[in-house]
Amino acid sequence: MTVATTATEHADAVVVGARPAGAACAIALARAGRRVVALDHARFPSDTLSTHLLFAGGVAEIARIGALARVDALEAPPLREALMGGAGMTVRGTYTPIDGIAHGLCVRRTGLDAAFVDTAREAGAEVREQCRVVDLIRSEARVAGVRYRDAEGVEHELRAPLVVGADGRRSTVARLVGATEPYRSNANGRACYFAYLEDGRPEWREIAAQWRDGAELGTAFPCDDRLLLVLLMPPMSRAEDFRGALEEEWDRTAHSIAGLDERLEGCKRVSKVRSAIDTTSYFRRSSGPGWALPGDAGHFKDPVTAQGIRDALLYGRLLGEMAAPVLDDASGLDSALRRWERQRERECLELYAWTNRLGRGEAMTALEVELYRAAQREPTLGSEMLDVFSRLRRPSEVFPARKALALAVRALRRPDADRPAVLREVLADGRTELADRFERVRARVA
Repeated sequence: MTVATTATEHADAVVVGARPAGAACAIALARAGRRVVALDHARFPSDTLSTHLLFAGGVAEIARIGALARVDALEAPPLREALMGGAGMTVRGTYTPIDGIAHGLCVRRTGLDAAFVDTAREAGAEVREQCRVVDLIRSEARVAGVRYRDAEGVEHELRAPLVVGADGRRSTVARLVGATEPYRSNANGRACYFAYLEDGRPEWREIAAQWRDGAELGTAFPCDDRLLLVLLMPPMSRAEDFRGALEEEWDRTAHSIAGLDERLEGCKRVSKVRSAIDTTSYFRRSSGPGWALPGDAGHFKDPVTAQGIRDALLYGRLLGEMAAPVLDDASGLDSALRRWERQRERECLELYAWTNRLGRGEAMTALEVELYRAAQREPTLGSEMLDVFSRLRRPSEVFPARKALALAVRALRRPDADRPAVLREVLADGRTELADRFERVRARVA
């Protein structure tokens, strides 16, 4: 039952959603001396659907918002090495340090998000749990606050010059401002099925690993509480196999992938299998008069490259830092929000396109096989590839056109090469790369 609305309250900013993007934004605003209220429908600690892997760049973002000590207390093992297996080869890499951090982490969201919420409160933000936004308040074509309902059903009005919708893919704020339809999207080719196992392999506890076998892709990430997160990403065409017998098909698939099967010796599944079928990537319009959409509310990439939490933290923090000085100036605020949105698009667009390629539900191409072969000859290449996942380098820096051409020549020269197929792959990748570059140019000049 809804109880009558209470007296109107005022703040400098309202953040809807207190997980990574919302917490990072609230922390930045509070540290700038602004009164910020964050609302979340959950009661923390609270789980959410997530693969929760962080490369070194993501761990560095946790440190920048001041939450690393709390996250480290959860005792997830530092993932100092990454391994990629495929086509009978294994590529290994270690991290280039970022702010002195040279490891990744895989931390379950129950503890991770609670650490962010506690850090936001320590910074001075007020976090109100079990609160659901039901509408936006508008004033002269601007968003000017929210109406929300608390756990007792009491409705409240909270006015502020900025409403931040950090409330995920199904964002209420995005719906209420009319920004749910993306202006750029990609229906990726893989589904996601994951579960937790008791990890019986201590020698693997500092290695994040991925294997490809035909069109199948499987990963194993050691996480907190001595558990192992195992994520399977089969082609979307196989979703029906899982729908009929989810846990049986998950077990069968996990043990059918060469490399992953060996990794799982001595491990026992201790959770149900969870799934995410729709991993469509997108950019949505993410700012307007008095509102902004950080995190998955505004931009989402397929989980195959595990960039979501890092980007949520970074661009949530930047949003708070850019908005805080101009919250009392409507024109200045709108300008800051537009700059923030354009910066995120420019910095994320190349990785977005690269992620979409990796998210295709296909077997390794001849060029990918040649890349793995090259990494066998050049041990530093594995670490350079890891630099892309950590966002120290762009894909085009590690895989420039001349390197792609050299890989294509090697693939064509192999005695057993299917040359017409290789040429089709080269032409298709070339067309995709040209289209992606055109998109990046458009984003720079917009």
